[in-house]
Amino acid sequence: MPSRLRVSRLARVALILPVVIAATTGCVRRRLTVRSNPPGALVHVDNQRIGTTPCSLDYVYYGTREIRLSAPGYETLTVNQPIPAPWYQTPGIDFISENLVPARIEDSRTVSYNLQRERLAPAEEIIARGEELRRASTPVGAAPAVTPTAAAAPLGY
Repeated sequence: MPSRLRVSRLARVALILPVVIAATTGCVRRRLTVRSNPPGALVHVDNQRIGTTPCSLDYVYYGTREIRLSAPGYETLTVNQPIPAPWYQTPGIDFISENLVPARIEDSRTVSYNLQRERLAPAEEIIARGEELRRASTPVGAAPAVTPTAAAAPLGY
C-alpha cells in the first residue's frame, strides 16, 4: 500500500504542478497615459470618460483610439491616435509573451497634446453665418423669414 500511496501523491503533484506554473506565468500589462498642456483637460477615450489630465488607463487591444480633450477656454481636440502593437505581440509570438514568459511585461505608452485657446468669432460673423443658415434651410417657394431689422421697422401709422 505505501507504494500505491506514493503513486497517488505523485499523480496529484503532477496534476497540480502545471496549474501552479500556469498561474505564476506573466502577462502583458498595457497602459496609456494622456497628458495635455495645459493640464486638467477632461479626457474621453473611445467615448468613455477617463478623467482629467494627466490620467492613465489600462487597455486590452492595440489599434487606433479616439482621444478627445476639452477644457474651458480651449478648443476641443479630437485625435485618432494609433497605438501599434510591439514585436512581441505579433500573432504566434503573442501566445508566448502572454502565457509562458515567467514575468510581467509592462507596455506603457504616453501621448501628449497641446490645446489651443478658444477663438471667439466677432458678432458680425456669427450673425452672417446665422443668416446664411436661415436662407439655406428655407424651403423653395416658402415665404422668406422676417429678419430682425425688418421686424423692428415702424408700421407706418
